[in-house]
Formats: sequence, C-alpha cells, structure tokens
Amino acid sequence: MNYNKLLFLVFLFISEILFAQFGFQQEEILTLESYQSFEKVHPKGEIKLAFEVEISDEWHINSNKPKEDYLIPTEINITSDLEISQGEIVFPEAHDIKLDFSDIPVSVYEGKFYIGTTVKIPANAELGVHNIVFEFTYQGCNNVTCMAPSTILDTLEIEVVKKTESIQEVNSEIFSSIDLNYTPAAGADESEDTLQSKLESSGLILTLIIVFLGGLALNLTPCVYPLIPITIGYFGGQSEGRTSKLFLMGLFYVLGMALTYSVVGVVTALSGAVFGTLLQNPMVILFIVLVFILLSLSMFGVYEFKLPDSLVAKAGGAKSGLLGAFFMGLTMGIVAAPCIGPFVIGLVTYVAAKGDPFYGFLLFFIMAVGLGLPYLVLALFSGKIKSLPRAGFWMDAVKHIFGFILLGMAIYFAEPLLPKSIVKYALPVFMMISGVILLFLDRKASEIIGFRIFKILFSGLLIAGSVYLLLPSEEKSPDWQYYTEDTYQAALQNNDKMIIDFYADWCIPCKELDALTFSDQKVIEKSKEFINMKVDMTKTLSEQTEIIRKKFNIRGMPTVLIINSEGEEVERITGFVNAEEFLNMIDGVK
Repeated sequence: MNYNKLLFLVFLFISEILFAQFGFQQEEILTLESYQSFEKVHPKGEIKLAFEVEISDEWHINSNKPKEDYLIPTEINITSDLEISQGEIVFPEAHDIKLDFSDIPVSVYEGKFYIGTTVKIPANAELGVHNIVFEFTYQGCNNVTCMAPSTILDTLEIEVVKKTESIQEVNSEIFSSIDLNYTPAAGADESEDTLQSKLESSGLILTLIIVFLGGLALNLTPCVYPLIPITIGYFGGQSEGRTSKLFLMGLFYVLGMALTYSVVGVVTALSGAVFGTLLQNPMVILFIVLVFILLSLSMFGVYEFKLPDSLVAKAGGAKSGLLGAFFMGLTMGIVAAPCIGPFVIGLVTYVAAKGDPFYGFLLFFIMAVGLGLPYLVLALFSGKIKSLPRAGFWMDAVKHIFGFILLGMAIYFAEPLLPKSIVKYALPVFMMISGVILLFLDRKASEIIGFRIFKILFSGLLIAGSVYLLLPSEEKSPDWQYYTEDTYQAALQNNDKMIIDFYADWCIPCKELDALTFSDQKVIEKSKEFINMKVDMTKTLSEQTEIIRKKFNIRGMPTVLIINSEGEEVERITGFVNAEEFLNMIDGVK
C-alpha cells in the first residue's frame, strides 16, 4: 500500500468517527428519484423500478465495482412488507478515472444516470397499497478526498389491484434507457430458458456451433418457404454453368442474406421491437416487390434491349454479377426475417440481456449463415440447369418459367398493400394467366419432348391450383372477435378463459395456423369454451399495436396466448403447431 492510500484510509477512518460521535453533517452531493413502470400491479405481476441519480459537479461516486478494495461500492437494497422476489440490479456503464490517492484508475459514476431492477409480486399479495423501501448506499469522492459512506432511505408506494382491473404503463421514456427485461411469463415456451442457459454455460466456439445448427434447423419451418422458389428463379435464370462461378455467387447470396438478417435481429433485440417489423413498412414492401419485378423482367429478356450492358453490370444485374447476388441476398434477408420460432425468440432475448451489439451481430450472423447454407447448394443446383446439353430455345422457355415465379413472389409480398376485397384473388388469377401463357402462347422449344411434357405438367398444376384457390369454400374457424381492451377486461372480470392470436398479413405460419390448425373441427368445438380474440399486428409500428405489444410482451408473429379463468397465461405458442398439439395445450386449461 502506498503513502497516498494510507493517508486516505486514515482520513476516512477519522471522518467516520467524527460523523458518528459528534453528528457532523457531510455535504449532500446527489439527489435521488424513484420511478415505477406501471401505476398499479396485479398479484403475481412484475414491475420495473428505476432510480434516477444526479451527482453534483466536481463530485463522483464509486461504481458498484470500484476496483479498489478500500473504496465503498454503490449498492441498492430493497425490502417490502410483501414477500417480493427481486431481479438483477442493472447498473449503468461506469468509466475509469485516475485519482491522486489511487495507484490505478478507479471505476466511478458521474452526472446523471439510472439504476434499474424488477420486482415480482407474490400471488397471495393482499390488495391495497404496499411500501417498497430501498436503501441507496454510496461513497462520494473528488480528486482530493472521499466522504464517509452514506445511505439514503426512500419509500415507493405500489398499489396491488385485482386482475380484472386495468393497469397503465407509466414512465416509459425512463425505462427505455435501461436494459431491463421482465421474467418470461409462466407457460411461455421453455425452450427460451433452455437456450439461454445453454448458451450462458457454453464457450464462444460451442455457442457459435449451437447457433449455427439452430439456423440450419430454421429451414424446417414455414417461414423460409418463399426463399426456395426465389432462389431457384434467380440462379436458374441468371447464373452461368461454371461451378466455381456459381459457388461464388451463391456464397455472396448467403452472405447478403446473413448480413441483413443479423442487422435486423440485433436492432430488434436491443430495441425490444417486434422481430421483422421491416415488412410492415410499405416502402420496404414496395422495394422488395420492385426487386422481384426487375429480376423477372431480366428473365423475359427486357434487359437485353432496354438497358445498356455497362449500366446493368455496374448495378449488379449482369448474369454473372457477384454484386447482384449479394444485393439479392440482402433483400432475401428481409424476406426471411419476419416469422419467428422459439429458437429465435430465445436468441433475441439472450442478445437483449447481453446488451452487446457486436456479440449480438455475431450470433445472428452465424445463425443466418446456417439458415442460408442450403440455399448455397440450391443455387449451385439451379444454376447448373444452364450447363445441360442442347441449350437453345428451350432455355429461354425455362427462363420464362422462372420469370413467372418471381412475378408470383412479387404479388405475394404486395398482398398487405392490396385492398382486402381483391387479396384472395390476386395470386390465383395470376397463376391461371401464367399457366395459360406457358401452355398455349409460349411455344419455344416445344419440339423437345421431355421439356414439352414438363411444361404441360407445370402449367396444368398452375391452372389446377388457381381453380382450387378460387373455388368458394366454407371457412371453418373458431368464433373470433377482434381484440379490444374493453373485451379483454370484460373477459377477465367474468373469469373467462381466453385464446388470443397475434398475427400479421406477412406471417406465413399465421396463415398455416388458420388453414390447418384453427380450421380443425375438434379445435373449433373445444374453442367454444374460450373467448377467442385476434390481434392484427401487421402495422407493428403504430402506437396502438406498440401498446399491445408491450402489454403482452410480444416478440414476433405468430404468438398465441392461452389464458386461464384466473387471468394467468398458461401457454405461449410462438410458431406453427398442428391441431393435435394445440388441442393438448388447451385441453386441461381451467
């Protein structure tokens, strides 16, 4: 211990004796304000607490880890007349400064900052106002000396109300600056906790392997179905037959997709927004639709006489352009991002808790590489079509098929912008027109028997599929009603069980749930025991949906909540489940 440090400890010891024995008053160098995230709270509910600390100029206080063992760390202790359970205390990022009495820089807080934590109310909490008392212990210092440790006591009153009573979020601007997360709700998918604990206990290399395999497994979900025809359409019509060139283009395609997916994932994880909100933005949808249309025009030969070759090459639209493949991959990253599953929810929650943008970017990038790996193989396979023997007029006909596929995808992604009255007919009518054109008008290379048979079968499937989709059918589904706060509160007051389905127009698993799960007769019959509500989250950036998202902690679509008669969430579904699985989930709900 050096001489300065010894003098400091002696001074501190004398100061404490003077304050204790003679009642000397030390200067108050900070002010403290406390805030809560809800004006009221339900039994078994959870509430965030924030403490605003503002320190006088030329002073600082030690951080919660001041680096010198003789310095008193900043601490907060919370007690209550309720048997509350307290979450982790989140301190702000400290910074290091060099002081005269210390050999090494010490970690301190200066100016104005926030400290936060969460508190869970017990299920048996008595209704009424309860006190939460907190002790804020700190040690103030300047460059010359430090004060004796000081403690500020404060009391926060929290009102516990019946579950049927509505509660409002407050002080959202304060809590948005603190990286706090509520505990996953009871009944939420347990894979979130499993994934987070697994990643927490793994080293970096093992974590990356787990995330990569998770991304690879996402190819088994319906979220990525659109990528299959898009990849075939793009590489089948624009690639050269050389394996090395195809591999390089496929690699750039996957890297572009991974880059967009990882950026979207990190931004949504750190901001708490819904995963994939880009696809609710009309400008983004129009951009994607325009990309598909431009690519389809190249399949029909428009580029060859409409655009100069030099301009096409610079824009990445040349047939062998690596920039074009990378640009296409960037677009497909947006297409792949909206739909989620338990694995992605777990990863989003884990990254948000970590609060490290670079680490989050790395995990999402590796996950997206796993997601995109099969499309590298698909790109090689699709592009090899051009190296088949007897290339000629028949290859132009193949390009036309790819062109119609890309136009179909453009219509699919434009559906959220179309009037509701024509959405049902847009894609089936286009399929029928495409089938007729390919079958009767596009007669290129029909002399090749094998290709002619393929074209007839493909066109027949398009026409038959369009007829099936256009045929009137009886819509079988539970007795849905659109969510309103009044309806929700009435259901709580009446002790009704509830099924709340959060969906979006751009969400493929949402449509699968409607078509395959909610249409099942057994599900329909069982759902009559519940109040069934749908929440349209297509416009996820609107003020109304943002309030609902925060209220129910919605990370993405689909999300289906099963709520029992006590108003407790008992199941949270974050992906497609079949009718049998869904029945098992709601069968024992009381």
